[in-house]
Amino acid sequence: MAGRDREAGRRAVDGLVVRTGRKDDLPELVRIYNHYVTHSIITFDTQPATVESRLQWFERFSDTGPHRLFVAATGDRVLGCASSSPYRTHPAFDQTVELGVYVDPDARAAGIGSALYRTLIETLRSQPVHVALAGIALPNDASVALHRKFGFTDVGTFDEYATKNGGYISSVWMQLRLPPSR
Repeated sequence: MAGRDREAGRRAVDGLVVRTGRKDDLPELVRIYNHYVTHSIITFDTQPATVESRLQWFERFSDTGPHRLFVAATGDRVLGCASSSPYRTHPAFDQTVELGVYVDPDARAAGIGSALYRTLIETLRSQPVHVALAGIALPNDASVALHRKFGFTDVGTFDEYATKNGGYISSVWMQLRLPPSR
């Protein structure tokens, strides 16, 4: 990222608000997500999304309970999101969630991912969640560092288990046990 763009991202944090995601955030969330679909391996989607195609994803989240979507914004500008989704549909996994975080590429390294995760994880501590999981496509040093910062530990690596753009992708899986806040 160019120095000017990085400075713009750092300045944006001054007025940063982390709040529950709203339907009118979808166009910006899709824009951010599509950057990673097109320019990286951190999402396994291979085709850009549309607002309509992400509507079903958005509707999985609630204002209460363990499946949440938080958005970081400054003014009208959406800078990223963090979510907790069901890990699997089996009832045995009801107390397990999978986390995801996406930050506007022009606002990376400005503390936005940390602000989002701080809010999400603290919210989850008051929910019936025992474990939060994260699967991180490699290489992604920034995401691994973010998860370690919040206490996630490595539980294993899936080696070359997916393909995108003609190459194999490995992922490290990390977990965080979430004892209730006191």
